[in-house]
Amino acid sequence: MHASTVRSLLVRGMLAGLIAGLLAFAVAYVVGEPPVDGAIAVEEAQAAQEAHPAPDAHAGHGGTAAEAPEEEEEAVSRPVQSTFGLATGVLVYGVALGGIAALAFSFALGRVGRFSPRATAALTAAAAFTTVYLVPFLKYPATPPAVGNPDTIGKRTTLFFLMILLSVLLGLAAVIAGRRLAPRLGNWNATLAAAAGFVVVTGVAFVLLPANDDAVKAGFPAALLWEFRLASLAVQAVLWAVFGVVFGVLAQKVLAARTAGADAPAPAGAPIPG
Repeated sequence: MHASTVRSLLVRGMLAGLIAGLLAFAVAYVVGEPPVDGAIAVEEAQAAQEAHPAPDAHAGHGGTAAEAPEEEEEAVSRPVQSTFGLATGVLVYGVALGGIAALAFSFALGRVGRFSPRATAALTAAAAFTTVYLVPFLKYPATPPAVGNPDTIGKRTTLFFLMILLSVLLGLAAVIAGRRLAPRLGNWNATLAAAAGFVVVTGVAFVLLPANDDAVKAGFPAALLWEFRLASLAVQAVLWAVFGVVFGVLAQKVLAARTAGADAPAPAGAPIPG
C-alpha cells in the first residue's frame, strides 16, 4: 500500500476515533458516572466511620474520640473530573486508538482474506476490542476508583497491562496460524481452529496469572460494583463499534478514490511510462 494512502487512512482513523470518542463520552457520562459517584460516596462513608468510631460504652462522659485530620482539598473538583476531565480522557483515548487501529487496518487489508474495506474495518475493530479490552477485562475486571487496596495499585496495574500485551500477542499468533492453516483446512476451518487455539491458550494464561484478590475492599456493594463494570464494558463496546462503522465508510471512500484514479486513462498526449 502506498505511503500516501496509509497516511490518509491514519488521518481518517484518528477522525473516526474522535467521533467514536464523542459517543463513548456520552455513554460514560450517562451510565458510567452514577456508579463512580456511588463508589465515592461509599468510600467517604467508610472514611468517616473510621475517623469517628462509635463511642465506647464503658468510657466516661469525658472520653471523646480524637478529631480526624482535616481532609486535603482536591486539586480538581469532582464536577470538572466528571465533565471536562472525562471528555478529555475519552477523546484522547479514542483518537490514539483510532490511529493505531487504522495502521492495523492498513496491514490487514488483503492479508486476512478477500474482504472489502468496510468488512476489514469491522473485523479490525472487533479484534481490537477483544484483545485490547474484553480479554483483559475478563481476567481483571474494572473497578471504581478508591475501592481497592492502594498499596497494591502498582502490582494490579502491571498485571492488567501484562494481560493486554499477552492478549494482543496471542491474537496476532492466532491470525498467523489461521493464514498458514488455510491452504490445508480451508478458510472457515482454519479460522475456527485458530480461534479455538486462542481461547485455549488464553484460558491457560487466566489460570497461571495471579488474581486481583485485593482489588475490591470487603463490604463494597456488589450491585454497585457490577453496575460500574457493565458501564465500563458498554463504553468500550460503543467506542469500538462506532469506530468500526465510521472508519469503514471513510476507508472505503479513500480506497475507492485511489482505485478510480489508478484506473483512469491517461490524458491524450501524455507520455506513456516505459
